[in-house]
Amino acid sequence: MSAIRKLLLASVALSMSTAAFAQDGLVLRIGLDGGENEADQLRRSECVAEPLKAATGATEVQFFPSPDYNGIIQGLLGGTIDIAIMGASSYAAIELQSPDAVDPVLVAQQADGSTGYHTIMVARSDSGITDLASTEGKKLGFADPDSTSGYLIPNVALPADLGKSIEEFYAETGFGGGHENLVLGVLDGTWDVGTTFGSGQGEFSEGYTSGNLRIMVDKGMLDMDDLVEVWQSPIIPNGPLMVSNSLAPEVKQQVTDMFMALPETDFECFDAFTAGGYTKFVEADKALYQTIIDARRSVIGS
Repeated sequence: MSAIRKLLLASVALSMSTAAFAQDGLVLRIGLDGGENEADQLRRSECVAEPLKAATGATEVQFFPSPDYNGIIQGLLGGTIDIAIMGASSYAAIELQSPDAVDPVLVAQQADGSTGYHTIMVARSDSGITDLASTEGKKLGFADPDSTSGYLIPNVALPADLGKSIEEFYAETGFGGGHENLVLGVLDGTWDVGTTFGSGQGEFSEGYTSGNLRIMVDKGMLDMDDLVEVWQSPIIPNGPLMVSNSLAPEVKQQVTDMFMALPETDFECFDAFTAGGYTKFVEADKALYQTIIDARRSVIGS
């Protein structure tokens, strides 16, 4: 990590801490990762503020968007973020560095009862790329180094299907700056092929039932006719709702109970907060993510 990056993270952490202690009473801080543009993330998430206040007695709920996943990971590690939904690899990064920092308490469930999704590798439909074999020698874009579907799982699962390492198979690899930007980069030719995520349920032509492709379709940012799917990973556990252990135990339970009840008390808010395609939250724990923790340890180290 560069010195500038370290200084930036320290500055963000200090500003978050100062904001929290400037208030009278409990302030809850929700981190929003960089998988989607900041304005849309805030719009989808703000509805949980009032229910959280009512459930916990908090005087304020603050939202902290980050341009990348690592900003929220560092906030959760440092106790300057209290709540976040992130991919399993991001949780694994926290678990590997500080096992007592957060607990994964809930996970969103699809209509069929599953709690998983897939890496979806896509290319432009007019690129001549039709399958995994035809991506050889091309430029591969990953979403973010802390993304489960956009980086970790492809690094674990792709080589077996490629028959050689990613470095040997592709002419160039890099990062797209989050899932939304990665897909836009594929569309504008920055990347020949890129990794994003989707439920794998429903129709590819609609962006599946949930995931980044469906979010972009619903926002009018993407016409699925412009893309072709060239690879789909094995199933990945949906990312957890994490709650910081810096909160008092009774507050953690109140936060957990509020989110568990949200699909019944305000399904529209639940649907927005989870980006659509899910029916409810179910309980989660470390055991659900052990395979991802082990994979991150082997591929990234922390």
